[in-house]
Amino acid sequence: MDVGSDIAEEVLTSIRQIVRRISEHSKYLTREVGLTVPQLMCLKAIGELEEHEPEITVNMVGRRVQLAPATASRIIDRLVRGGLVTRERRSKDRRRVCLSLTPAGLERYQTLPMPLQEKFLQRLGALPDEERRALLDALRRIVEMMDAGRLDAAPILTPGLDVKESNPQ
Repeated sequence: MDVGSDIAEEVLTSIRQIVRRISEHSKYLTREVGLTVPQLMCLKAIGELEEHEPEITVNMVGRRVQLAPATASRIIDRLVRGGLVTRERRSKDRRRVCLSLTPAGLERYQTLPMPLQEKFLQRLGALPDEERRALLDALRRIVEMMDAGRLDAAPILTPGLDVKESNPQ
């Protein structure tokens, strides 16, 4: 086996380790917190927006967590069914539906664990700019080599999240 194939195997192993870590963290959150990563992110976004905004909409939450409005709406539907979020018309514009945390949602928001991507971003931010740039360049090259550049994705580390419709050409 030549050195090139050893490196290739290590690259593939590293990619598999990243995918496994994301999957394990997602399962942990679902088991321990009772929320999926997208639900956690949307609940967190609503809680943070409530601190500054008088009215919160699905579009605002979607923009904050970088999800398509339809995807954010489906996730918020689950939070509403779980008794953590309410939807109500309270604006002058009766077509506008506003979101807010229920008392149970506020309690859950105040005790949310830090998502994996936030820990990662803290650690990434601590690296020198040159090293961050090198990591980004290497990851972009891997994306290109895996023909994944056409896939649209949000910066939420969760397995199987359909963020936006992509054009499979």
